[in-house]
Amino acid sequence: MTTKILISACLLGNPVRYNGSSKEIDHPLLAQWQREGRLVPICPEVVGGMPTPRPPAEIEQAASGADVLESEVRILDDQGDDVTASFVTGARLALQLAQRHGCRFALLTDGSPSCGSREIHDGSFSGVRHPGEGVTTALLRRHGIEVFAHTEVDVLAKHLKAES
Repeated sequence: MTTKILISACLLGNPVRYNGSSKEIDHPLLAQWQREGRLVPICPEVVGGMPTPRPPAEIEQAASGADVLESEVRILDDQGDDVTASFVTGARLALQLAQRHGCRFALLTDGSPSCGSREIHDGSFSGVRHPGEGVTTALLRRHGIEVFAHTEVDVLAKHLKAES
């Protein structure tokens, strides 16, 4: 059975990011995995009910996705609106999709309040990032799915190879 990989839809060229753009990755392994039918695309923010484009959003108080899941902090957009519920809904739907397809790995867009796996913005809307993870990443990891940043395609490939 081919190991499936949950992937941020924007990394495949879908214009679903907050500003209506994509963050397409041009990597031969990604193209190969797509041909092999391994990739399961999702944008947690869009499936969580948010429009494209949408105002930028950040996790408040330089906190992380796990804090959001514990209801300790919120995710606010740059207008001050609380968009936490949409992010949590999107994370839950991403987890359901990953589980339905048997994904043990995810390749997600780093920096995002949903998909960040190594760093996210600090909630000040000033461009400052700090070590942390987004809500979707935190939920996937809680359920045993290994999450890799969009810059870690080669690292993910090593993990896939070790499995086979």
